[in-house]
Amino acid sequence: MGELKSGQGMNQEITLKRYGDTRWSSHYGTLISIITMFSSIIDVLEIIANDASNSEQRFEANSTLKFMQTFDFVFTLYLMKNILGFANELSQALQRKDQDIVNSMKLVSICKLGLQRMRKHGWNSLLIQVSSFCEKHFISVPVMETMFLTPGRSRRRAQEITNMHHYRIDLFCAILDMQLQELNSRFNEVNTELLLCLACLCPKDSFAAFNKEKLLRLAQLYPKDFSQVDLMALDTQLDIYIMDMQSSVEFSELNGIGDLAQKMVETNKHKVFSLVYLLVTLALLLPVATATVERVFSAMNYVKNRLRSRMGDEWLNDNLVVYIEKDVFDCIDNEIILQHFQHMKSHRGILD
Repeated sequence: MGELKSGQGMNQEITLKRYGDTRWSSHYGTLISIITMFSSIIDVLEIIANDASNSEQRFEANSTLKFMQTFDFVFTLYLMKNILGFANELSQALQRKDQDIVNSMKLVSICKLGLQRMRKHGWNSLLIQVSSFCEKHFISVPVMETMFLTPGRSRRRAQEITNMHHYRIDLFCAILDMQLQELNSRFNEVNTELLLCLACLCPKDSFAAFNKEKLLRLAQLYPKDFSQVDLMALDTQLDIYIMDMQSSVEFSELNGIGDLAQKMVETNKHKVFSLVYLLVTLALLLPVATATVERVFSAMNYVKNRLRSRMGDEWLNDNLVVYIEKDVFDCIDNEIILQHFQHMKSHRGILD
């Protein structure tokens, strides 16, 4: 009727979010969208299954439609939504460039505790959620006390377990145990101690997080960089360093460790407090080893193509650097780039 403008993202209260390969928080948003828009998704799949001109699309839509209208799909949907819900804030915190290490470590502990409580007390509430959703959308719910039948297998060869055992032990508990094991592996006691020690270098609020004992412990975790003589010298240097930092106006409004490193170089403090600056540079490696690596793999989905597809390809590496560090390259004038390229070697033409 011409009353509404059409276009991508217009007149839509909610959309089916596309998940990212390396961002788990995007998976969480996708699962919530599927639950919220389930009826609409089923309607669209039915239309495609009946009216699509392509037989392959009709077959794929029929297969997806049958799968989505099963108890197994709904059970897995809600289980993963609840698990990723506990890890959502932690995932987003670890993706930020300005990582708040102390809060991130607290979120790790909260995530572990939440998953443990879910494993111990969350089965009944999950089953109620799944059963209610199935009843609303006319999906049959199996009787938990009856024998579980594996699709495609005869009753003779089927493993004699109940539906309760399959869904609660083989799926619910097994997946939660895998998630907890992964968290414990990635954030063990040594890693957690390392991260908390690094947080003591943060210059926010006039170096309120400074802790001399933890910073000495941090240096001990890098025996190849700090000898016993260096550790003894660092003990005294930290006392002088914190007094200098807290009494200097130029260091009073810094927000992160990166700002601290930059300001130390600008004021030549990195030469005065060389051992402390070494700790700062080691701390700056943490985002490179976590969030930046994750962003690299995300960027590869956009940069990699048929002509540049190998990790060792120098052309691919150069394109990734420019794409990932686009904030830096946006500040460089195109004329400077043209002149640099022009002077690399003689060219037939002059670039304008």
